[in-house]
Amino acid sequence: MVELVPKITVLLLIFVRVSAFFVSVPLFSYRTIPPQMRIALAFALSLIMYYTYSYEVIAFDGTYILLVLKEAIIGLMLGLIAYIIMSAVQIAGGFIDFQMGFAMANIVDPQTGAQSPLMGQFFNFLALLTMLAINGHHLLLDGIFYSYQFMPMNQLFPNFGSEATVDFILRTFTAVFAIAFQMSAPIIATLFLVTVALGITGKTVPQLSIFVIGFPIKIAVGFIVLIIMMGVMVGVMQKLIEMMIVHLRDLMVLLGGG
Repeated sequence: MVELVPKITVLLLIFVRVSAFFVSVPLFSYRTIPPQMRIALAFALSLIMYYTYSYEVIAFDGTYILLVLKEAIIGLMLGLIAYIIMSAVQIAGGFIDFQMGFAMANIVDPQTGAQSPLMGQFFNFLALLTMLAINGHHLLLDGIFYSYQFMPMNQLFPNFGSEATVDFILRTFTAVFAIAFQMSAPIIATLFLVTVALGITGKTVPQLSIFVIGFPIKIAVGFIVLIIMMGVMVGVMQKLIEMMIVHLRDLMVLLGGG
């Protein structure tokens, strides 16, 4: 029984990091996946990692609770940075909805339970399908699998509050909004020109009800431009997923003090 305690403590620390990662990472954290399946997948991946790497014996003492908290925070941070980057597609959808007139028609996202714009929901499903098509979910699992090479389990105080980590998170937020604006820029620019044309028409022909004919025209033009730009949108989503994987690795390097 005494020999099993070090093994159980190590396996528990691995399970805490993996399960915390599954709580916040895209795709694996969605509510449509049963919690029992997520727990089973996290435990299976923890067993694989336990028998793959060689770990030092970790005693069950006073610092063990701090190690558990540290593992949970690391898993949540890794999943959260991936979720923040993937949320760029929903931000882009919100920009487009505002111009197309769908801003008041938010729906409840069945995956997260939060309200989401219509086009943001469409982009989100498209991004998930793109991630599955290019095996992005396998890369996410590889990220948490190889995270112990950058952040050892017995490292008690990672660089959570270092200047480089804070700067990295701020630059990530900036990049997310920049990518969201780039994705929505063609449709927003086209709809802006349509709005200008409708305004000129309303001034020259006062008999027309611009508010009545303006909404269907903007919706039709928006969908036409969206169909034309669909290939570019998918390409940007693929680059976004690649950026998510790279940022996961960079965050692990920063937290590990590399």
